[in-house]
Amino acid sequence: MTEHFEQWGEQEMKKKRAAGVFFSLMLTAGLLAGCGGNQQGGSSSGGNSGGGGGGDVIKIGANLELSGGVASYGQSIAEGLDLALEEINKEGINGKKLELVKVDNKSEAAEATNGAIKLISQDKVVAIIGSATSTNTLAQVQVANDNKVPLITPTGTNPTITNKDGKVNEFVFRTCFIDPFQGTVAAKFALNELKVKNAAVLIDSSSDYSKGLAASFKDAFTQGGGKIVAEEAYVAKDTDFRATLTRIKSKNPEFIFLPGYYEEVGLIVKQARELGLNVPIMGGDGWDSPKLVEIAGKDALNNTYITNHYSSGDPDPKIQEFVKAFKAKYNKAPDAFNALGYDTAYFLADAIKRAGSADPVKIKDALAQTKDLQLVSGTLTLNENHDPVKSAAILEYKDGQQQFKTKVNP
Repeated sequence: MTEHFEQWGEQEMKKKRAAGVFFSLMLTAGLLAGCGGNQQGGSSSGGNSGGGGGGDVIKIGANLELSGGVASYGQSIAEGLDLALEEINKEGINGKKLELVKVDNKSEAAEATNGAIKLISQDKVVAIIGSATSTNTLAQVQVANDNKVPLITPTGTNPTITNKDGKVNEFVFRTCFIDPFQGTVAAKFALNELKVKNAAVLIDSSSDYSKGLAASFKDAFTQGGGKIVAEEAYVAKDTDFRATLTRIKSKNPEFIFLPGYYEEVGLIVKQARELGLNVPIMGGDGWDSPKLVEIAGKDALNNTYITNHYSSGDPDPKIQEFVKAFKAKYNKAPDAFNALGYDTAYFLADAIKRAGSADPVKIKDALAQTKDLQLVSGTLTLNENHDPVKSAAILEYKDGQQQFKTKVNP
């Protein structure tokens, strides 16, 4: 899902990679005890002999965007995690309770690397959940692999997180579907449900997430008989899209695919409607934030759609049970990031239980063998790349509210 400020992936990551590799190697050699003490979040004190499984607790980490550009994503995941752990700890796992240690990566890749190092070296966690974005998850992959500690992203959808150049990252997993599936689902929905024959594509050129969704959408749309009549781009933090939208309007598209993040998407949709560009607009899970409606306005969002991991409006009994529990705790309806945070806690808890151990390597093996696990966001079975094979939901915005349209199976 979703990783606003993807320029970290192409620019800042290159600057910080050498430092990250250096510290990761130091950690592997056992030289970083006590590093990263300035991390923010819910880190707890106390002994942890024998790693994160000592005593009556099993420590797990959460490396999330709790502040910064995409704090909305990280905060939502944290809410889901907290609810799940309350439920899980009522009975415990193999006689132990789960203890969640949070660090705030401030929506920055370098901070995500440092956070992973801290969680492993100082907090002695047996697994890390996070981050929300693909860029910040990628910043932890080498740390996780080098130190043999499982890393699970709830919402990082970039395919290279789990498989880079045909090589599976042994200790890295995800709870969400991947970008190519989202783009393909969107194309099929546009062709088969909305009955459009041509489309414009507007991407965030600074985001690997946006470019990945656009590529899979274009492939599926053209293979299905559609025509791309306009392709335009912007970069993260742009605020005036009128010239770009005017060029798109001149091509008379029947549909616009907009695979971006809520901060820019809200402004783009608002400005498109102001220019009289009233065709259907569709994006991916990066739209999914309560702030989207605040930015765009509820009227502008009418006739827009997203692919998402889950819908609170889905009548499935398991989903409605989760919605009820979430509303009771937080007094609001859960979004997809809430649901995926919740599901990731249960995904990890199930693996720890099956492993019968708090040994990170045994937990990794159990995660890889997950099959037919019933979760809120669907039935989770991992493929050989550590990616879930699961369904996607199509949601429509009406009067500022997400309405469940349909569910699409892989």
